[in-house]
Amino acid sequence: MAGTGAWGAWQVQPSKFTKAVVDAMRTLFPEELADRSWDNVGLLVGNSEAEGKQPKVLVTNDLTWQVATDAIQQHVSVIVSYHPFIFSGLKSITNDDPQQATLLRLAQAGIAVYCPHTAVDAAPKGLNTWLADIVSGTHASRRSVAVPCLTSPESHSPAGYGALGHFDAPVSLAEILKRLALELGGLKHIMVASPVGADIQTATVRSFGVCAGSGYDVLKKADVDLLVTGETSHHSALRAIQQGRTLVQVFHSNSERGYLQGVLRPMLEEELRTAVPEAQVVLSQFDKDPFTIWNVDDLD
Repeated sequence: MAGTGAWGAWQVQPSKFTKAVVDAMRTLFPEELADRSWDNVGLLVGNSEAEGKQPKVLVTNDLTWQVATDAIQQHVSVIVSYHPFIFSGLKSITNDDPQQATLLRLAQAGIAVYCPHTAVDAAPKGLNTWLADIVSGTHASRRSVAVPCLTSPESHSPAGYGALGHFDAPVSLAEILKRLALELGGLKHIMVASPVGADIQTATVRSFGVCAGSGYDVLKKADVDLLVTGETSHHSALRAIQQGRTLVQVFHSNSERGYLQGVLRPMLEEELRTAVPEAQVVLSQFDKDPFTIWNVDDLD
């Protein structure tokens, strides 16, 4: 532009509130905890300083078109999406792809996206510790991590992926299943793979391993009676029962969402308000597991 002097992208001012959100998340769940050999964590979509933007964050498990629409309607500035919104490199950004169409809509609305994923999984007070606490209930259990995180800062050590527990005395498997169903959102159905001849009603558990999401690979070498994960493959289930283990899967995001809503959201709001007292952290009504289990007898 003639007569205006040098101008360009360097003049864009990043959002100060977005920086506050990123700093808060990195304090709670340092990015060094993430498994960067495959994961993609951090600020994946930025935004610039703009007048009239509310200091509001929306926490979600998955960032869908519906969640993005909800974020816009709630006038949020930043979305913290547990699952990475961008996993692989993009050679174009068009409306032909639903993920990219959502990205374009968020960029147009000036909403940033931060994704923590395995940094939340590996934290000492993170997702898998919470899931292990649900399995244990009131029963004492000696804990360790399934796979240690070798890059964790001293402030968040010991850290690792997956959690293992050993009870002092046998605990009823049926009791554990009921507790999982209740604490993970009132689930009506849980998938259980048990060794041939085992009776779920009378079986007991002396040790367990948990890993949220698609966590079987983290747990497959663990010497425990019970494996609890969000989802796994047919062949992984066969392998587990041939090893004499019981494998429970509760659907992928059911193993994660309760932590995000009940633990991460208030933690983030408390941490964020030290820098931005008026900050709000909200949830999306559209964030839910994509699967619904139907009784075929009801399909008249």
